[in-house]
Amino acid sequence: MIFKNASFLICFLFAVLIVSCKVNTSEIVTNKKTLHKEIQKPNIVFIYTDDLGYGDIGAYGATALATPAIDALANEGILFKNAYATAATCTPSRYSLMTGDYAWRKKGTGVADGDESLLIDTARTTLPKILQTAGYKTGVVGKWHLGLGDGSGPDWNGKISPGPLEIGFDYSYLIPATGDRVPCVFVENHHIVNLDPNDPISVSYQEKIGDWPTGKENPELLTLKPSHGHNNTIVNGVSRIGYMTGGKAALWNDETIPLELLDKSKRFIASSKNQPFFLFLSTHDIHVPRIANTMFQNKSGMGPRGDVILQLDWTVNEIVKTLKEQNLYDNTVIIFSSDNGPVLDDGYQDRAQELLGDHQPTGGLRGGKYSAFEGGSKIPLIIRWPDGKNKGMVSKALVSQVDFLRSFAQLTGVESVNADVIDSQNRLNVFLGDDTVGRSSIVQESIRGPLSYLEGEWKYIEPFDGPKLVPWGTKIETGFQKEPQLYHLKNDPNETENLASKFPERVKDFKEKLAHLKVNL
Repeated sequence: MIFKNASFLICFLFAVLIVSCKVNTSEIVTNKKTLHKEIQKPNIVFIYTDDLGYGDIGAYGATALATPAIDALANEGILFKNAYATAATCTPSRYSLMTGDYAWRKKGTGVADGDESLLIDTARTTLPKILQTAGYKTGVVGKWHLGLGDGSGPDWNGKISPGPLEIGFDYSYLIPATGDRVPCVFVENHHIVNLDPNDPISVSYQEKIGDWPTGKENPELLTLKPSHGHNNTIVNGVSRIGYMTGGKAALWNDETIPLELLDKSKRFIASSKNQPFFLFLSTHDIHVPRIANTMFQNKSGMGPRGDVILQLDWTVNEIVKTLKEQNLYDNTVIIFSSDNGPVLDDGYQDRAQELLGDHQPTGGLRGGKYSAFEGGSKIPLIIRWPDGKNKGMVSKALVSQVDFLRSFAQLTGVESVNADVIDSQNRLNVFLGDDTVGRSSIVQESIRGPLSYLEGEWKYIEPFDGPKLVPWGTKIETGFQKEPQLYHLKNDPNETENLASKFPERVKDFKEKLAHLKVNL
């Protein structure tokens, strides 16, 4: 199901009708309208969630949590069992998705501070720019974490630019970084929402500013205590990373964040229904601090982390309902995926580990968020096509989120993509389910930068001298070793046996291929 350039085809058939002189003008107009309707470009809704593991939803084998809306997408679409984010943390994964390039090619694309400058060059090709070229109205709602503002950072009390609008989005409603980082405000297009000019915001990631209490100094004020770090300015009873003061009228309510994001998404869909649109809904639910809306608190039996997964599923259902109510469902591609693997204790005492029971967030994979092992970047990916293309299919094709840029270009009739897009490949046939093999290789990035190279059934992790466990108490294995690692993923999906010493020639080959990719600029 490839939607070709409509304009040329319409003009061609229109000319043929005129030359034939066998129909009258009214018939020509009717035929033109009918043809336009038939080949209308599909809307695209990309639901990009945060820290959701390969085993966190029913469609991927979870039994302790019910995710009927997400599972329904899988039943109506294609479920990919061999899909990867480009990194085991959020900022680089998002950078790759937006730019079509591995984030490690650009310095400073690790996990961003809350006052980071925009990480994406406004002059370069991006996914939303591609879709704008194809005639799409583009919107982003939710977690951003790709920086805002120029080299000196965002002007929180003025026009916050450059940002999403300068890299191809027509509309944006953002959590600037993450829920555990200040400032705890929404940014709509270029300005903070509900900011009182008489109460300006100040933000610092270097030292305490103002007189607002902190988790370190005033733990008695906390409703959710940190397990490590996360002890700076307190907002809504939760201490965050970084310091802020001012902007009280603009502060978000953690419990209503999902409702706010959903409302803005619904409004964008309703206002865009008369033209093709791209909605990038970047949910925050599973990222810390995990504070579910009252509708979902204590409903999962697994504490706040389980509750917010139920909340995420509800959000997916509400988006599907909206598309149906607006008569858009039958012409909308829905993509559901995650930015990296799961983590339990990521900074707050929410008992995620203690209440886990038999649930396996990684689906049994080794590692998790931050890790070089498979649990770090192997993620759920579900694509539901509007014509029922390969409905109910399970694909084992090797696929990376970096490929959405060139694949969406093909889908929407953009014939040429600039050469500044290095890594993205046109894998539309994989996303459609027609190609069941996919990529020959991918590269994965873990915390602190070491890379892995995956080709076919094999995975190579380059040597790196670092801690065995993520240092801040998550108990997740980093995958760091001083010696090279080689795993045969088909026979050993949990990466338990390092075969590097048994296959030195393969290690040498993969090391050289990875080195070649690093210099291929």
